[in-house]
Amino acid sequence: MELYGERGFDQTTAAEIAERAGLTERTFFRYFADKREVLFAGTDEAKGLIVGAVAGAPPAAMPLEAVTAGLIAFAGVLDEERGREFARRRQRIIASSDELRERELIKLAAWAEALGDALRTRGVDEKTAQLTGEVGIAVFRTAFGRWVETTRGPTLVKLLVQVLDELSSLAA
Repeated sequence: MELYGERGFDQTTAAEIAERAGLTERTFFRYFADKREVLFAGTDEAKGLIVGAVAGAPPAAMPLEAVTAGLIAFAGVLDEERGREFARRRQRIIASSDELRERELIKLAAWAEALGDALRTRGVDEKTAQLTGEVGIAVFRTAFGRWVETTRGPTLVKLLVQVLDELSSLAA
């Protein structure tokens, strides 16, 4: 993260990352397929957390309520473990590169698909599951964007709830 901030993503090599971390380049590639993956490590675990919380939502929960449970579970981890400053730094790096923005969109599309799959497993029909998964990711992106814009303010969890309230007002 420091190297990307100092030199930019495109100008930073995997060898430089390994050296800064006190590793050999070979060791670096044992953990990461390429230098992009440094920024996307934990993506599958995050998706698993979100989907697991959707699956664990009460059986009577409406589709958007179940998705909200998943997003809130993940937002809580970001609030507590990674923190806003880490997320802000990561987002600045991603925003600086077309390649990274594309990778971020691919990640979010996979999460939307996983949310839809989790809803279908709960018995939600195909169209509703797909729409709810996409809406959930749109809500997350909006709340996350607001969260990283500032150094202080509401937690990501609170912002998710606010954005969902805004969505409800729009739908009404």
